[in-house]
Amino acid sequence: MTIEGHIALVTGGAKRVGRTIALTLAKAGMDVAITYRTSDAQAQQVVEQIEAMGRRALAISVDLAQPEAADVVYEQFTKSFNSLYALVNNASCFAPSPLDQVDTHTFDHNMAVNARAPLMLAGAFSPLLARHDAPGRIVNFIDIHVLGEPLKGYATYNASKAALHEITMSLAIELAPRITVNAIAPGVVAWADNYTPQMKAQYMQRVPLGRPGTSDDAATAVLYLVRDADYCTGQVIKLDGGRSLT
Repeated sequence: MTIEGHIALVTGGAKRVGRTIALTLAKAGMDVAITYRTSDAQAQQVVEQIEAMGRRALAISVDLAQPEAADVVYEQFTKSFNSLYALVNNASCFAPSPLDQVDTHTFDHNMAVNARAPLMLAGAFSPLLARHDAPGRIVNFIDIHVLGEPLKGYATYNASKAALHEITMSLAIELAPRITVNAIAPGVVAWADNYTPQMKAQYMQRVPLGRPGTSDDAATAVLYLVRDADYCTGQVIKLDGGRSLT
């Protein structure tokens, strides 16, 4: 399966892991649209880099926490493109939520960004994703910590990513055989801003491969699911250097 000339949509594609994913897919020959919330300058840089490769690019400003977010993305996307081969739900809200600080706003915001938005985007774009000879692709980013080892102090984040895991499985059944739906469960592929040197060192003690993951590791996994995984749906790639084994 060649993906050259096909189109991908990467949420949260202006910075960090999403940026690397968008550029990796463009290098593989895809036209790429990204969403971002406030990072205008970074989003424009991604567009310029993709266009410099001879590919088409689009940046869509949207707050994925808003109920109408999927409609906004679809409307803006279809002004420039009439096809979509891969939807990569990378955008995420990740912030501590100790139990004594949990409130309905924090819970609802996490669920909106991390679970509701990917589900609504999948629903909005599934007709376009199903129009290809080979199955279209949806790739969701969950988290290694929602597969049996919750991250302490992150109850609302854990809940939202666990919901996205179940959404992935549900969509894999509902959208087959025209669309594959898989998930990537990273450990660390980009350190969170609030991680101290002590926290990083403690985390690395349990990583058999002896290094943190990188944005390139995440992008390579996405490229596999988008380009090569024709007979793979409802699966989770644990991208954690073996941490879940220890």
